Amino acid sequence: MNQLLKEVRHNPLLWLLAFVPLVFAAAKLRPDEHTLLFVLSVLAIVPLATLLSHATESVAAKTGDSVGGLLNATLGNLTELVIALAALRAGQTTLVKASIAGAIVTNTLFMLGASFLLGGLKHHTQEYNRTSARTQAGLLFLATIALLIPSAVSGADAVAATFSQQLSVGLAVLLIVAYGLGMLFSLKTHRELFASAEYADAEEDPPWPLRLALSTLAGVTVLVALVSETFVESVQKAAEAFGMTPAFVGFIVVALVGGAAEMASAFSAARKNRLDLSVGIALGSASQIALFVAPVLVLLSYVIGPTPMDLQFWPGAVVMILIATLTATLVTNGGRSAWFVGVLVLMVYLVFAMTLYLLPPRVQ
Repeated sequence: MNQLLKEVRHNPLLWLLAFVPLVFAAAKLRPDEHTLLFVLSVLAIVPLATLLSHATESVAAKTGDSVGGLLNATLGNLTELVIALAALRAGQTTLVKASIAGAIVTNTLFMLGASFLLGGLKHHTQEYNRTSARTQAGLLFLATIALLIPSAVSGADAVAATFSQQLSVGLAVLLIVAYGLGMLFSLKTHRELFASAEYADAEEDPPWPLRLALSTLAGVTVLVALVSETFVESVQKAAEAFGMTPAFVGFIVVALVGGAAEMASAFSAARKNRLDLSVGIALGSASQIALFVAPVLVLLSYVIGPTPMDLQFWPGAVVMILIATLTATLVTNGGRSAWFVGVLVLMVYLVFAMTLYLLPPRVQ
């Protein structure tokens, strides 16, 4: 605990933790002040993301970058899962689908590209385990196919709504099985193929004790989920005040804020020349959302939702997910990176962001 307090005292960014109780107080006292709640939520999520980043790096130092990346992706995606479950109970399946698609694209392009850029600005070239990257990209490509098929066959006249729902349930089960087998392959049967590339950083701080790191991970994850709920409730109204379109908010803003904790960990690891951890967080989080979170939401929609949810996304989202997957597969094939590779990946993401901001697609 002393190490945690010392970190808070010496890191000015963590002083923003004072905004966490302010968010909860404002949500109780001023629930209609959406713009205020939006700003406070963002200010509260930033230090929580920083704290989660440090705790995750400490766990990764004990368990290795492969397990550390998986742990960070899982904890980070709990936020998206909690938000999606709340929207699912309210019957807002369109919002759920937009958040899923946006999280996949944001993690694949923005998080990965920014990690390459930030790490490359400090280190001339960086290396990472391309076997791990290619495996995650392959899983993501599988999920993209599963999302593409329902949208592709939906235009046929003979396709009924019941068929789309039955197909989505079957695909959800297949994706969950594929995700489980992928974890078995990478963490058990062929674990030696996923060893991290060696790194050295003289400036790296000593890791926290494992018990403190795990306790911090658990506590901060809960706080991030609670603050994120307030953020999502206020973001639509605040977006109108800032002149942002609903499509841009759902696909870009919510995904960026929801993934702030994972991004902080990925960016910090890249700067410390631990690109294996960064790539594992970015691609691992994207594939986990596509292969596990989305299918679980489809199955749970039959239990907690007023109407069942399917895997039929609007065409623009499917195209963006497919392009993001192909981009990640292309840039991670060599196992080496430099800052300009990150620029190229970020440019693809900015093309999507600009398109959604100026001409949002019609969500079906």
